[in-house]
Formats: sequence, structure tokens, C-alpha cells
Amino acid sequence: MAKIALNKSVLSREKQRKTAYERYLPSLELKQKQLLAECKKAQRQLAQHRSEIDSTQTSVYQKLPMLANESMDLAGLVTVDNVRIEEENLMGTHLPTLGHVDYNVTAYGFLARPHWFDELASSLQLVLKLKLEEQILVARVRRLQKAAQSITQRVNLFSKVLIPESTDNIKRINLFLSDQERASVVRSKLAKRKKNAEAGAQ
Repeated sequence: MAKIALNKSVLSREKQRKTAYERYLPSLELKQKQLLAECKKAQRQLAQHRSEIDSTQTSVYQKLPMLANESMDLAGLVTVDNVRIEEENLMGTHLPTLGHVDYNVTAYGFLARPHWFDELASSLQLVLKLKLEEQILVARVRRLQKAAQSITQRVNLFSKVLIPESTDNIKRINLFLSDQERASVVRSKLAKRKKNAEAGAQ
């Protein structure tokens, strides 16, 4: 613990600090609580979204069983041409959101393409969009976890270090000043007694 001067001006400063810390701590704790709740919410959304991806892929394979044919080359049939990532500010934390997505569907002659091509193209677009949304949700969870960790460290700093330190400093200074005051009173009484004794001797 750093040495501090045991005087009234330092006592006043420590009291002001403690008051400021105690006034600021509840807002930090509230933000911590909200961020932890948002983090859990984002984790639930990610889990639900992954479940949706699995069920969508299963549904696509059920509707289009010909996709199981490994000789079919579907690479590049549908690709993502452009993605616009937007941002929202949640309690000072910048979180990505998926904006507009442009897809590129490989051109096939109307007569050359199979009858299920349009169904496949739209299904692939849906799966691609779900995968992009999954990446966004993963990024949101990471950022929220980082923000929650940071605010938790600040809450701990205030509640476990700064406030107890100020409280201890205030106690030490009060004790020292109280001892000094008592010593001063004792010295004053002794001086008065000595003075009275000297006056009596004359």
C-alpha cells in the first residue's frame, strides 16, 4: 500500500474520492448486468440459429435428394457477390448486423438446366444467408463477451480495490488525527498543571 500523508487535506480528498467511487459504482454494476444479459441472449440466438441452419439443410436435402449424388458439381452455382455489414451501438459496444446481401447465380440455359434448378438456387441462397448471419452472431457474442469482461474488471477495481482502499485510508487518517488530538489535549493539561504548580510554588 502506498504511503499517504496523514492530515486533514488528504482526509478530505479521500472522502471525496470514496464518494465519487460509490456514486459511479452502481451505474457500472447496472451496465455489467445489462451486458451479461445481452451476452447470454446473443449466445441463445447463436445456438438457435445453428439449429435453424441444420434443420434448413436437412429440409433442402429432403426436397432435393439428387444433391446426394456426388458426381454433381455445384461449386460456384450460387456465390455471394456483395455483403453490406452495418453496425449498432449497444451500451457503447459496437455490434455488427447483416445488411444487404447480393448473390450471383451461375447462368444456365433454360433448356439445359434441370427443372429443380430454381428451387436449388433459392435454397442455396437461403443457406448462404444463414451462414453469413451465423458469422455475424459469432462476432456479436465475442464483442459482448469482451465488453462484459472489461466492465467486470472495472466493477471489481471499484468494489474490491479503490473503495476499500479509500475506506482504509480514511480510517487510518481519522485514527492518527484522533491520536494527535488526544496527545494535544494531554500535553495541554500537563502544561496547565505545570504552570499552576509553578504559580503555587511562588
